[in-house]
Amino acid sequence: MNLFNISSPQENNLLPYDGTVNYYGSVFSKEEADYYLERLLNTIEWKNDEAVIFGKLITTKRKVAWYAEEPYEYTYSNITKRALPFTKELLALKAITEQHTGETYNSCLLNLYHDGSEGMAWHSDAEKDLKKNGAIGSLSFGATRKFAFKHKQTKETTSVVLEHGSLLVMKGTTQTHWLHRLPPTKLVKTPRVNLTFRTIVR
Repeated sequence: MNLFNISSPQENNLLPYDGTVNYYGSVFSKEEADYYLERLLNTIEWKNDEAVIFGKLITTKRKVAWYAEEPYEYTYSNITKRALPFTKELLALKAITEQHTGETYNSCLLNLYHDGSEGMAWHSDAEKDLKKNGAIGSLSFGATRKFAFKHKQTKETTSVVLEHGSLLVMKGTTQTHWLHRLPPTKLVKTPRVNLTFRTIVR
């Protein structure tokens, strides 16, 4: 058996058409992933996420944080956030993500899901603040969770299981043609931290 005869993630597009999603699997040792999970849980300025839906302010159990190279503003769900400066851990994780994906990022939206009851509904990351067709590098720490995609026109679906310490990148026309979500599950009782490195344009 040739241990090195393995297709690169770039060759393994999870989407059948209209976009590119590459899953790299775990890019950290368990010790490294455990370290970053503990640091992120305890050093990030987590806040409950908010959204304005039909004129009503909704507060989620899920917590979020927004960090960047500059105090960029980012608007989604009719709420505007101003970025905090990158921490040393976020800078290190950004560099690792850039090294693996060959992309560059200037900001990071973080999500904290306390257990499997918290998820994310179908959506696409196509806000006007984001670079059009820019890459989004997604790191996962903590609980293993399913991540699903659905084509906006054909409704075809596909999914991947995101492991502790894993990296996934969405790029090209993925956000134009596909929705994605983190479905809730009763099987998960532990937290998951997700970092989505992005590029904000002025």
